[in-house]
Amino acid sequence: MKCRTTLALSAMTVLCLGVAAPSTAVAQTAKDLVGAWTLISSDTVRPDGSKIPTFGDNPKGIIIFTSDGHFIYLLSRGDLPKFASTNRNTGTPEENKAVVQGSIATFGTYSVAGTDLMIKVENSTFPNWIGADQKRTIAIAGDELKWTNAAGSGGGVVELVLKRAAARTTN
Repeated sequence: MKCRTTLALSAMTVLCLGVAAPSTAVAQTAKDLVGAWTLISSDTVRPDGSKIPTFGDNPKGIIIFTSDGHFIYLLSRGDLPKFASTNRNTGTPEENKAVVQGSIATFGTYSVAGTDLMIKVENSTFPNWIGADQKRTIAIAGDELKWTNAAGSGGGVVELVLKRAAARTTN
């Protein structure tokens, strides 16, 4: 009887762990982040809880984490306007505004502790972040990365969903 009870409890434990484990989504180490991640969605959460697409309905972007602790990202609207002058130094005020409000690029170093991603910004197209230590909350489930920034550059909480980029083959 005791053997049967032990066996039944063991089977239930394994079954429960098997059901619970897939929903667990945390990055245990920086190694879990290494590689390239492509942007699927970016939403800004307003104080009332409503969400708006940070970079429009067709966001573009990539985040790259290296094994030696460096990162770089570029996030933007998919519909950034081309400059009529074909020269980025002579954009109109409207073109410049659209690009500044529709994109951000940042690079620096990072470390991971559980679900906390700590970044040290070396440079950014948002100069207020240069030199800053910042925290993001992350969760990884399979090839999906969820990234939350409680202090987005445009205000509000920003939630990103990214997908691990497929490995490229070289010819």
